[in-house]
Amino acid sequence: MLLLLLLTNAFVLLPWAGAGRIIGGREAVAHSRPYMAFLKIKNATKTSRCGGFLIRSDAVLSAAHCVDEIGTIVSFTVTLGAHNVSRKEPSQQKIHVEKCVIHPQYSREGFINDILLLKLKKKAEINEYVRNISFAKENEHVRAGELCTVSGWGRTSLDPPPSDVLMEVELKVQKEKICQQVFSKYKRQSMICVGDENRKKTTYRGDSGGPLVCNKKAYGIVSHGIKHRLFPKAFTRISHFEPWIREELKRLSLQDIPGSPSCV
Repeated sequence: MLLLLLLTNAFVLLPWAGAGRIIGGREAVAHSRPYMAFLKIKNATKTSRCGGFLIRSDAVLSAAHCVDEIGTIVSFTVTLGAHNVSRKEPSQQKIHVEKCVIHPQYSREGFINDILLLKLKKKAEINEYVRNISFAKENEHVRAGELCTVSGWGRTSLDPPPSDVLMEVELKVQKEKICQQVFSKYKRQSMICVGDENRKKTTYRGDSGGPLVCNKKAYGIVSHGIKHRLFPKAFTRISHFEPWIREELKRLSLQDIPGSPSCV
Protein backbone atom coordinates (compact mmCIF):
# COMPACT_ATOMS: atom_id res chain seq x y z
CA MET A 1 0.00 0.00 0.00
CA LEU A 2 2.87 2.37 0.79
CA LEU A 3 4.27 1.72 -2.68
CA LEU A 4 0.94 2.66 -4.24
CA LEU A 5 0.81 5.91 -2.27
CA LEU A 6 4.34 6.77 -3.33
CA LEU A 7 3.45 6.09 -6.95
CA THR A 8 0.39 8.31 -6.60
CA ASN A 9 2.55 11.23 -5.52
CA ALA A 10 5.29 10.58 -8.03
CA PHE A 11 3.34 11.16 -11.23
CA VAL A 12 1.81 14.24 -12.78
CA LEU A 13 -1.95 14.13 -12.36
CA LEU A 14 -3.22 13.77 -15.93
CA PRO A 15 -6.59 12.38 -17.04
CA TRP A 16 -6.33 8.69 -17.88
CA ALA A 17 -8.88 6.62 -19.76
CA GLY A 18 -9.98 3.28 -18.50
CA ALA A 19 -10.57 3.45 -14.80
CA GLY A 20 -10.78 -0.26 -15.27
CA ARG A 21 -8.41 -2.42 -13.31
CA ILE A 22 -10.01 -4.10 -10.31
CA ILE A 23 -7.66 -3.47 -7.37
CA GLY A 24 -8.52 -4.70 -3.89
CA GLY A 25 -11.51 -6.66 -5.15
CA ARG A 26 -12.32 -10.36 -5.36
CA GLU A 27 -13.09 -13.00 -7.96
CA ALA A 28 -16.77 -12.92 -8.80
CA VAL A 29 -18.84 -16.03 -8.31
CA ALA A 30 -18.83 -17.68 -11.73
CA HIS A 31 -21.74 -16.46 -13.89
CA SER A 32 -23.22 -14.37 -11.08
CA ARG A 33 -23.22 -11.32 -13.38
CA PRO A 34 -24.77 -12.68 -16.59
CA TYR A 35 -25.05 -9.22 -18.13
CA MET A 36 -21.26 -8.78 -18.37
CA ALA A 37 -19.74 -8.56 -21.84
CA PHE A 38 -16.10 -9.01 -22.82
CA LEU A 39 -15.14 -6.84 -25.81
CA LYS A 40 -12.22 -7.76 -28.08
CA ILE A 41 -11.27 -5.16 -30.69
CA LYS A 42 -8.64 -5.74 -33.38
CA ASN A 43 -7.04 -3.45 -35.92
CA ALA A 44 -4.25 -4.32 -38.34
CA THR A 45 -1.50 -4.28 -35.70
CA LYS A 46 -2.93 -4.83 -32.24
CA THR A 47 -5.77 -6.13 -30.10
CA SER A 48 -7.44 -4.26 -27.25
CA ARG A 49 -10.07 -5.31 -24.74
CA CYS A 50 -12.80 -3.61 -22.76
CA GLY A 51 -15.83 -4.39 -20.69
CA GLY A 52 -19.47 -3.80 -21.50
CA PHE A 53 -22.93 -4.97 -20.50
CA LEU A 54 -25.95 -6.40 -22.26
CA ILE A 55 -29.02 -4.13 -22.21
CA ARG A 56 -31.01 -5.92 -24.92
CA SER A 57 -30.55 -9.32 -26.54
CA ASP A 58 -28.79 -7.59 -29.46
CA ALA A 59 -27.34 -4.47 -27.79
CA VAL A 60 -24.40 -3.74 -25.48
CA LEU A 61 -23.35 -0.52 -23.73
CA SER A 62 -19.69 0.40 -23.23
CA ALA A 63 -17.34 3.41 -23.22
CA ALA A 64 -16.57 5.44 -26.35
CA HIS A 65 -12.87 5.74 -25.52
CA CYS A 66 -12.54 1.97 -26.04
CA VAL A 67 -12.71 2.54 -29.81
CA ASP A 68 -11.98 6.21 -30.48
CA GLU A 69 -8.27 5.86 -31.26
CA ILE A 70 -8.01 2.29 -32.50
CA GLY A 71 -8.19 3.25 -36.18
CA THR A 72 -9.70 0.90 -38.76
CA ILE A 73 -11.30 -2.04 -36.96
CA VAL A 74 -10.83 -5.40 -38.67
CA SER A 75 -12.57 -7.51 -36.03
CA PHE A 76 -14.90 -6.60 -33.16
CA THR A 77 -16.41 -9.37 -31.02
CA VAL A 78 -18.45 -9.52 -27.85
CA THR A 79 -18.27 -12.57 -25.59
CA LEU A 80 -21.24 -13.13 -23.30
CA GLY A 81 -21.67 -15.76 -20.58
CA ALA A 82 -17.96 -15.78 -19.74
CA HIS A 83 -16.16 -16.18 -16.43
CA ASN A 84 -12.67 -17.15 -17.59
CA VAL A 85 -12.05 -15.43 -20.93
CA SER A 86 -8.89 -17.47 -21.59
CA ARG A 87 -11.00 -20.63 -21.93
CA LYS A 88 -13.75 -21.74 -24.29
CA GLU A 89 -16.43 -22.26 -21.67
CA PRO A 90 -19.66 -24.01 -22.82
CA SER A 91 -21.62 -21.04 -21.46
CA GLN A 92 -19.91 -18.51 -23.72
CA GLN A 93 -21.57 -16.86 -26.70
CA LYS A 94 -19.16 -15.07 -29.02
CA ILE A 95 -20.96 -12.63 -31.30
CA HIS A 96 -19.58 -10.18 -33.85
CA VAL A 97 -20.51 -6.50 -33.65
CA GLU A 98 -22.59 -5.30 -36.59
CA LYS A 99 -22.42 -1.59 -35.79
CA CYS A 100 -21.19 0.62 -32.98
CA VAL A 101 -22.48 4.11 -32.32
CA ILE A 102 -20.36 6.68 -30.48
CA HIS A 103 -22.18 9.57 -28.85
CA PRO A 104 -22.06 12.46 -31.35
CA GLN A 105 -20.75 14.89 -28.71
CA TYR A 106 -18.07 12.57 -27.37
CA SER A 107 -14.71 14.23 -26.66
CA ARG A 108 -11.60 12.41 -25.49
CA GLU A 109 -10.41 15.65 -23.90
CA GLY A 110 -12.00 15.23 -20.49
CA PHE A 111 -13.85 12.10 -21.66
CA ILE A 112 -17.06 14.03 -22.15
CA ASN A 113 -20.08 11.91 -23.20
CA ASP A 114 -17.99 8.73 -22.92
CA ILE A 115 -20.63 6.25 -24.05
CA LEU A 116 -20.81 3.66 -26.83
CA LEU A 117 -23.73 1.55 -28.07
CA LEU A 118 -23.05 -1.73 -29.88
CA LYS A 119 -25.47 -3.56 -32.16
CA LEU A 120 -24.74 -7.30 -32.33
CA LYS A 121 -24.96 -9.22 -35.60
CA LYS A 122 -27.37 -11.67 -34.01
CA LYS A 123 -29.42 -11.79 -30.85
CA ALA A 124 -27.89 -13.45 -27.82
CA GLU A 125 -29.58 -16.55 -26.45
CA ILE A 126 -30.96 -15.49 -23.07
CA ASN A 127 -30.41 -18.17 -20.44
CA GLU A 128 -28.99 -18.61 -16.93
CA TYR A 129 -25.54 -17.47 -18.12
CA VAL A 130 -26.58 -14.58 -20.38
CA ARG A 131 -29.12 -11.94 -19.40
CA ASN A 132 -29.54 -8.24 -19.93
CA ILE A 133 -29.53 -5.71 -17.10
CA SER A 134 -31.88 -2.76 -16.73
CA PHE A 135 -30.34 0.70 -16.66
CA ALA A 136 -31.19 3.98 -14.96
CA LYS A 137 -33.93 6.11 -16.47
CA GLU A 138 -33.60 9.85 -16.99
CA ASN A 139 -35.16 10.68 -13.61
CA GLU A 140 -33.30 8.02 -11.62
CA HIS A 141 -30.21 9.03 -9.67
CA VAL A 142 -27.82 7.33 -7.28
CA ARG A 143 -26.93 9.26 -4.12
CA ALA A 144 -23.56 9.95 -2.54
CA GLY A 145 -22.73 7.30 0.04
CA GLU A 146 -24.46 4.47 -1.80
CA LEU A 147 -22.41 1.30 -2.21
CA CYS A 148 -22.31 -0.13 -5.72
CA THR A 149 -20.42 -2.89 -7.56
CA VAL A 150 -18.12 -2.82 -10.58
CA SER A 151 -16.97 -5.96 -12.43
CA GLY A 152 -14.41 -6.63 -15.12
CA TRP A 153 -11.47 -8.53 -16.51
CA GLY A 154 -8.92 -5.74 -15.99
CA ARG A 155 -5.66 -5.76 -14.05
CA THR A 156 -5.56 -6.54 -10.34
CA SER A 157 -2.50 -4.37 -9.53
CA LEU A 158 -0.33 -1.77 -11.25
CA ASP A 159 1.84 -3.99 -13.44
CA PRO A 160 0.59 -7.51 -14.29
CA PRO A 161 -1.53 -8.43 -17.33
CA PRO A 162 -5.33 -8.29 -17.15
CA SER A 163 -7.25 -10.92 -15.23
CA ASP A 164 -8.56 -13.97 -17.07
CA VAL A 165 -11.41 -14.41 -14.58
CA LEU A 166 -14.12 -11.90 -13.81
CA MET A 167 -13.30 -9.75 -10.80
CA GLU A 168 -15.57 -7.45 -8.82
CA VAL A 169 -15.21 -4.66 -6.28
CA GLU A 170 -17.59 -2.60 -4.14
CA LEU A 171 -17.16 1.16 -4.46
CA LYS A 172 -18.97 4.11 -2.91
CA VAL A 173 -20.64 6.94 -4.79
CA GLN A 174 -18.83 10.11 -3.70
CA LYS A 175 -19.87 13.77 -3.40
CA GLU A 176 -19.52 15.66 -6.67
CA LYS A 177 -17.10 18.23 -5.23
CA ILE A 178 -14.44 15.53 -4.74
CA CYS A 179 -14.25 14.90 -8.49
CA GLN A 180 -14.69 18.58 -9.34
CA GLN A 181 -11.48 19.28 -7.41
CA VAL A 182 -9.56 16.61 -9.35
CA PHE A 183 -10.97 16.70 -12.89
CA SER A 184 -11.03 20.10 -14.58
CA LYS A 185 -13.68 18.93 -17.06
CA TYR A 186 -15.87 17.01 -14.64
CA LYS A 187 -19.56 17.35 -15.57
CA ARG A 188 -21.93 16.52 -12.72
CA GLN A 189 -24.91 16.19 -15.09
CA SER A 190 -23.25 13.45 -17.14
CA MET A 191 -20.72 11.89 -14.74
CA ILE A 192 -20.76 10.11 -11.37
CA CYS A 193 -17.96 10.46 -8.82
CA VAL A 194 -17.00 7.02 -7.48
CA GLY A 195 -14.27 5.45 -5.35
CA ASP A 196 -12.89 4.18 -2.08
CA GLU A 197 -11.63 7.08 0.05
CA ASN A 198 -9.20 4.71 1.80
CA ARG A 199 -7.50 4.14 -1.58
CA LYS A 200 -7.42 0.38 -1.13
CA LYS A 201 -9.97 -0.52 -3.81
CA THR A 202 -10.45 0.88 -7.28
CA THR A 203 -10.98 0.30 -10.97
CA TYR A 204 -8.30 1.20 -13.50
CA ARG A 205 -7.15 0.55 -17.05
CA GLY A 206 -8.55 -2.61 -18.64
CA ASP A 207 -12.18 -2.69 -17.45
CA SER A 208 -13.36 0.41 -19.26
CA GLY A 209 -16.98 0.21 -20.36
CA GLY A 210 -18.14 -2.02 -17.51
CA PRO A 211 -21.22 -1.09 -15.47
CA LEU A 212 -21.56 0.53 -12.07
CA VAL A 213 -24.39 -1.57 -10.60
CA CYS A 214 -26.46 -0.22 -7.72
CA ASN A 215 -29.52 -2.11 -6.48
CA LYS A 216 -29.34 -4.50 -9.45
CA LYS A 217 -29.48 -1.67 -12.02
CA ALA A 218 -26.72 -0.09 -14.13
CA TYR A 219 -26.21 3.57 -13.19
CA GLY A 220 -22.73 4.24 -14.53
CA ILE A 221 -20.08 3.19 -17.05
CA VAL A 222 -16.38 2.87 -16.17
CA SER A 223 -14.79 5.91 -17.82
CA HIS A 224 -11.62 7.65 -16.52
CA GLY A 225 -9.35 8.59 -13.66
CA ILE A 226 -5.90 10.03 -13.00
CA LYS A 227 -2.93 7.89 -14.02
CA HIS A 228 -1.53 5.94 -11.04
CA ARG A 229 -4.05 7.59 -8.70
CA LEU A 230 -6.50 5.24 -7.01
CA PHE A 231 -9.11 7.82 -5.94
CA PRO A 232 -11.46 9.18 -7.19
CA LYS A 233 -12.78 7.95 -10.56
CA ALA A 234 -15.31 9.49 -12.93
CA PHE A 235 -18.00 7.25 -14.41
CA THR A 236 -20.43 8.06 -17.22
CA ARG A 237 -23.89 8.79 -15.75
CA ILE A 238 -26.31 6.56 -17.67
CA SER A 239 -29.50 8.38 -16.61
CA HIS A 240 -28.31 11.51 -18.44
CA PHE A 241 -28.01 9.52 -21.67
CA GLU A 242 -31.15 7.41 -21.31
CA PRO A 243 -33.12 9.36 -23.96
CA TRP A 244 -30.20 9.05 -26.41
CA ILE A 245 -29.88 5.32 -25.70
CA ARG A 246 -33.60 4.73 -26.27
CA GLU A 247 -33.57 6.69 -29.52
CA GLU A 248 -30.50 4.87 -30.86
CA LEU A 249 -31.99 1.48 -29.94
CA LYS A 250 -35.03 2.35 -32.03
CA ARG A 251 -32.83 3.41 -34.93
CA LEU A 252 -30.72 0.28 -34.67
CA SER A 253 -33.89 -1.81 -34.80
CA LEU A 254 -34.76 -0.05 -38.05
CA GLN A 255 -31.17 -0.37 -39.31
CA ASP A 256 -31.16 3.38 -39.90
CA ILE A 257 -28.87 5.62 -37.87
CA PRO A 258 -28.00 8.62 -40.04
CA GLY A 259 -25.79 11.26 -38.52
CA SER A 260 -24.41 9.08 -35.72
CA PRO A 261 -20.64 8.42 -35.64
CA SER A 262 -20.01 4.71 -36.12
CA CYS A 263 -16.81 2.72 -35.64
CA VAL A 264 -17.73 -0.31 -37.75
